Amino acid sequence: MIPKILIVDDEQNLRKVLSSLIKRLGFEPVEADNGFRALEECRTRQISTVITDLRMLGMDGLDLLRSLNRNFPHLPVIMLTAHGTIETAVSALKNGAFDYITKPFEQLEMKRIILNAINTFEANQKEYKPPFLHPDLKIIGKTSVMEAVFSLVKKVADSPSSVLIIGESGTGKELIAQALHNLSSRKDKPFIKVNCAAIPENLIESELFGYEKGAFTGALNSKPGRFELAHEGTIFLDEIGEIPLEMQVKLLRVLQEKEFDRIGGLKTIEVDIRLISATNSELEKKIQKGAFREDLFYRLNVVPIQLPPLRERKEDIPLLVNYFLDEFNKKLKRSVQRISPDIMEAFSLFYWPGNIRQLENVIERMVLLTPTDELTPDQLPQEIKSQIYTSMPEYRAKGLKEAVKETTHKMEKELILEALQETSGNVTQAARQLGISRKSLQLKMKEFDLREKL
Repeated sequence: MIPKILIVDDEQNLRKVLSSLIKRLGFEPVEADNGFRALEECRTRQISTVITDLRMLGMDGLDLLRSLNRNFPHLPVIMLTAHGTIETAVSALKNGAFDYITKPFEQLEMKRIILNAINTFEANQKEYKPPFLHPDLKIIGKTSVMEAVFSLVKKVADSPSSVLIIGESGTGKELIAQALHNLSSRKDKPFIKVNCAAIPENLIESELFGYEKGAFTGALNSKPGRFELAHEGTIFLDEIGEIPLEMQVKLLRVLQEKEFDRIGGLKTIEVDIRLISATNSELEKKIQKGAFREDLFYRLNVVPIQLPPLRERKEDIPLLVNYFLDEFNKKLKRSVQRISPDIMEAFSLFYWPGNIRQLENVIERMVLLTPTDELTPDQLPQEIKSQIYTSMPEYRAKGLKEAVKETTHKMEKELILEALQETSGNVTQAARQLGISRKSLQLKMKEFDLREKL
């Protein structure tokens, strides 16, 4: 894959000069005329190095540098400035710049710095690991809500306490359960998975607790149940809310007494298990309706872990897309190298009712069917296009790109207004909360005409 170098400058002529130089070096130039657009390019493309001007309207070079270091810590950033004072250079390097060069620059010097940056990036890539909770499980996330989930998983993984994982279908509940087991001292013991919704009501007792020979017609041999198989390990009961009331009593006994009886058995069996359960329904409502035992709920819900839907962690979408893209390139023997920024924009607007599982399926389908090495908006599944156009009819009239631009501006305005309200109009504190400079915030306030609204 040809390395992509992002040029960030509000002067078009300088971007052209640098693009020409980068092409001669055999790399692919990508242009952005401001810091906000640069961040979007980094989220939607696989950028190898960034060259950014220091002085720009809105988000200046140092603000962009800080944001890149926070979100893309492996990415070398070259600072370009016409104000080549020692103070500027030191400030840029202190904030994590790879190098800096003053304007007007010598082409040989610029080539040297770019090549060093690319070499450094490629060396770092070999060692770089995405923000996984567990390297073998590939649970990906860098948003604050997922970091909180990861932190809680690590804290409780090696405890004997029951865990209840709550989340919509496709949010990764089984992966979290597997991580809890793998990070515990039981990791070398069995991890037994049971989907309670997939077992017929008349078979669930025999599946969970087993039966003795002759216990019922067809019981030609004794059979251990899932709890017995999980002895000294972990048992994961998915869709726990689907267990019938009669079975809930027996499950409560296992949790309280650590023992159970096989169907038709005369001997009580003791077990040492750690129970993890999961649900995509609100068990409290089932309790109110009399469909779930309150005492069992409290036994299960010792440590609740709430998994957010994908629509509430959209900053993770580029990470997940790039991961799935790599996986399906290998699995399907394809070589898709690029993803149109419009696709990422559409993904950020889509509701994702099937969450990560649906995103994974969409990427697999697009990689399989694309005739080129790039994923483009015309390859988006109809359900995504339909939902965006149905919920936002203006997208048909204006086109996806222009409508997304307006939506982005609206979101920026709302975030700034919210920060200003939370800090009682204190611009300095609001800028710190937003992670930008005071000057950048003042320019944005002027752009969005927010001063009169405070």
